[in-house]
Amino acid sequence: MKFQIEDITVYFPYDNIYPEQYSYMLDLKRALDAKGHCLLEMPTGTGKTIALLSLITSYVLSKPNSPLKLLYCTRTVHEMEKTLAELKLLHEYQLRHLGPAARLMALGLSSRKNLCVNQRVLAGENRDTVDAGCRKLTASWVRALAAENESVARCEFFEDYERAGSAAVLPPGVYTLQDLRAFGKEKGWCPYFLARHMVQFANVVVYSYQYLLDPKVAGIISKEMQKESVVVFDEAHNIDNVCIEALSVSVRRQTVEGARRNLNRMRQEIDKFKATDAGRLRAEYNRLVEGLALRGDLPATDAWLANPALPDDILKEAVPGNIRRAEHFIHVLRRLVQYFEGRLDTEEVVNEGLVGFVSSVHNHAGIDQKTLKFCYDRLHSLMMTLEITDTDEFLHIQTICDFATLVGTYARGFSIIIEPYDERMPHIPDPVLQLCCNDASLAIKPVFERFQSVVITSGTLSPIDLYPRLLNFNPVISRSFKMSLTRDCICPMVLTRGSDQLPISTKFDMRSDLGVVRNYGRLLLEMASVVPDGIVCFFVSYSYMDGIVNSWNENGILKDIMQHKLVFIETQDVVETTLALDNYRKACDCGRGAIFFSVARGKVAEGIDFDRHYGRLVIMFGVPFQYTLSRILLARLEYLRENFQIGASDFLTFDALRQAAQCVGRVIRSKADYGMMIFADKRYSRHDKRSKLPGWILSHLHDAHLNLSTDMALHIAREFLRKMAQPYDKTGGSGRKTLLSQEDLEKMVEGGMNDMY
Repeated sequence: MKFQIEDITVYFPYDNIYPEQYSYMLDLKRALDAKGHCLLEMPTGTGKTIALLSLITSYVLSKPNSPLKLLYCTRTVHEMEKTLAELKLLHEYQLRHLGPAARLMALGLSSRKNLCVNQRVLAGENRDTVDAGCRKLTASWVRALAAENESVARCEFFEDYERAGSAAVLPPGVYTLQDLRAFGKEKGWCPYFLARHMVQFANVVVYSYQYLLDPKVAGIISKEMQKESVVVFDEAHNIDNVCIEALSVSVRRQTVEGARRNLNRMRQEIDKFKATDAGRLRAEYNRLVEGLALRGDLPATDAWLANPALPDDILKEAVPGNIRRAEHFIHVLRRLVQYFEGRLDTEEVVNEGLVGFVSSVHNHAGIDQKTLKFCYDRLHSLMMTLEITDTDEFLHIQTICDFATLVGTYARGFSIIIEPYDERMPHIPDPVLQLCCNDASLAIKPVFERFQSVVITSGTLSPIDLYPRLLNFNPVISRSFKMSLTRDCICPMVLTRGSDQLPISTKFDMRSDLGVVRNYGRLLLEMASVVPDGIVCFFVSYSYMDGIVNSWNENGILKDIMQHKLVFIETQDVVETTLALDNYRKACDCGRGAIFFSVARGKVAEGIDFDRHYGRLVIMFGVPFQYTLSRILLARLEYLRENFQIGASDFLTFDALRQAAQCVGRVIRSKADYGMMIFADKRYSRHDKRSKLPGWILSHLHDAHLNLSTDMALHIAREFLRKMAQPYDKTGGSGRKTLLSQEDLEKMVEGGMNDMY
């Protein structure tokens, strides 16, 4: 369908649209017009992705003189492929209506591991090995050597891509990662470097959060992106945690030992070059006198991870004299590694600020702040000079220099925490020195400053007013949308008591109570007997899940449950979990029914949908609070209280409830779907906890469902399932339209939106 939003003609590839999609587009357009940032919470399963893509691409088509670029960030490769598939459908629709004028270039960009087509390189088991394998075949000095000596291996795909020169371009269209690999194989070109090259010409780029938020990656991939770009962070409810992880570094004993090995190897390489090619080291010295700004001219194959922190003006400074010579720099790093080793040799926990840590490094190792600041780039320069390609072997020294540069650059927003052992195993010494970022706004600040509009959107952003404070920005629009439904197909319940009327909770003092464990087991058993197809259960942690499943097994409850349905469990092993999910789906497909045990904050809770018969009921056992004795968390809570006036209990409750909402939201993936959500913990009945759930869940949580026991919940479940089995009018014939045709939409716009939504 085709319709107007103010002065924009929106091309939407379906015959009908939801009212909330229209409202969403309206707010999104206002944010684009205002050239500001926005926060939009849209219920899951209401077509958020296609609404975003339709509005933004139509906005670009209607303003050909202002070339807006869309940078769409997703969390996983699976979500990236889904987004590009939607965009492909939309693009075909626009081409049918507008012809060649609607042509656009859209592509997904991922790591070499997901794009490489060279089988020798792909044999590496992880991302770092694949990256190093690629460099061994494509680095400029390797190719120069191969030109003189034919026995030196190189990548035929990259060579053909280089030979094609300016002719190596993608024709207009939408390319998923699969399409890029297929195109690369057909032409004999390297899809990874072709995609990297085409990013600057593309109208739409879909890639991972890290490509914008992690300064080491963003410095290489996203530095050429124009200011006139709209950045979308999809499923961004955890964006503050992503920002914090991007700037946090941990050093262990293994890191220190590995760094020592790296330094010995580099020392040997320096001695070798001194004997054979001293001019190269001298040329590097002269370049460092002028400053580090020359790194921008490196060939794409040599470009390594950029600096984790440095703003551009520092790059124009000359490198401190004491680390310009290669052997002097190695000596400085040896002292730094020795200092780290000394700090790890401790019996008690240490928590200190950056200023104290930097002065301690200066006093004990004789390394000043400016030298620390330049460590990462100086290491990069040295590795280029020494022509090191197996970068995966040098991850330890990279970590040390990453740590040093962050410590040397920032004065606030971080804590240094040294822990002599893991609290779960206090008898095993495993010291770790952690640089913990406490301020999520540090990583995302350059994105807000650099790009015209940033859209943060998800199905669970409640309470929405906390995000501007956490990320330190002012959105021009901040809105949470309700879900318009023809029938009440969501049935949330708060269960506070078992069938024996004893209260249930995963509070620390109650979680191991046999009565609570038994009541949780009886709840699942009763539900398994009445709910058809799939049931998904979320626990607060792996250890709690292991303990409770073990107890159920000893009491015979698990055996009774398996009379009704098969049970599958998520583990920390990705392959095992993928296999369990696959078998769970098979059991649901063949009508046997199944139960999937999972963990809040785990892989399944974040990225797997249990739509249709794969998820008719989700049970959230307990409130998924973070481990509140974690020193890293305590340091962050203190920082939030002092700098953003966010209380510890407010943040912890907000964080736990967004995780709970994310878990239960897995069951509803479209309006034709239906499902029940049980919050099994007495704490959910308290208003301060419950009110932090998203509006679209709260609007269906009736007062009568707030303080239930197992038998009452069972009665409600039976009634709900009976009601859902009845036929219904999908468009919402009874006065409230929930699926709008073009005609309905025109009427609605004329009569004002209040008539129907």
